[in-house]
Amino acid sequence: MSWIKSLRLAFGACLALISAGAVAEEITFVTDFGINGRHAYFFVADKKGFYEEQGLAVNIVRGQGSSDAIKKVANGNARLGFADAGSLVLARGNDQVPVKMVAVVYVRPPHAIYALEGSGIEKPEDLQGRKVADTAFSAIPALFGAYAADAGIDPSKVGWVVADGSALPSLLSTGRADAIGQFVVGEPLLEKAVAPKKLVRLAYEDVGLSYYGNGLIASEETIAENPDLVRRFVSATIKGMNYAFAHPQEAGEILHGYHRQVDTDIGAGETRMVKALAEQPDGLPMGEIDPDMIAKTLQVVGSAFDLKHPVGVEDLYAPGFVGQ
Repeated sequence: MSWIKSLRLAFGACLALISAGAVAEEITFVTDFGINGRHAYFFVADKKGFYEEQGLAVNIVRGQGSSDAIKKVANGNARLGFADAGSLVLARGNDQVPVKMVAVVYVRPPHAIYALEGSGIEKPEDLQGRKVADTAFSAIPALFGAYAADAGIDPSKVGWVVADGSALPSLLSTGRADAIGQFVVGEPLLEKAVAPKKLVRLAYEDVGLSYYGNGLIASEETIAENPDLVRRFVSATIKGMNYAFAHPQEAGEILHGYHRQVDTDIGAGETRMVKALAEQPDGLPMGEIDPDMIAKTLQVVGSAFDLKHPVGVEDLYAPGFVGQ
């Protein structure tokens, strides 16, 4: 090979590297809470190169609850995030936080309270006089007023104890808490933690509540100034969701490769649970936000809380970022 040809090849390789580096935009994405099996599809999108295909280098960091994720996105500590729609209503209505949902993941409510069989807690009214443990920024206690109203119980008779998220399964299994708050997608982890004991699930959905759970969020500033970035992130994430839902065991393996503390089978089990929550009714594309469901979410939260500021449906979500 002549030195001229070698030089041309080397120059071409350098141009390719420069080009690749130019299109890779580094962003931080914050989860709602921790890194769990329910988050596997984000890591699938990264491992399979779906983010890279969209010119993104995504740093996935753990949040401390939905309200924490909303604050981090609002103040610019994360470009995008994953948070609960109910918590978004509260953030907007009480603090006018300029954050909106750009794609929905949990089309059905994921919120639940778990107890053990034999604990005396079998139905909502059994929670009265008991202590329920959950994290400081969890959406479950935040929305408990709505659950209590539909269940016909007095929320003031139920005590809430703040605990570290990693301690919740142990608190339940050892009886140090009467019950704990947990998204239904976390049930595989709880089942393993309390075995051979059995769980009692009191899901918010079971008392007739219908509203959105978690979705992808972005600040109004990012939505206005860089809508293409949001669109690319949403597209790659939904591609990761579709792949993970079709291959849950592989999704669990991929997540375990990134975070060894997450058991592969639990990652697979939680991915299956997420799929059940993410399936859209009426043939809507995965991730697309239905304004009627946003309105229902607003109604549920508004009926349980006195918001300081008026909130409209248009304040809570930004359309046009799915399937573009």
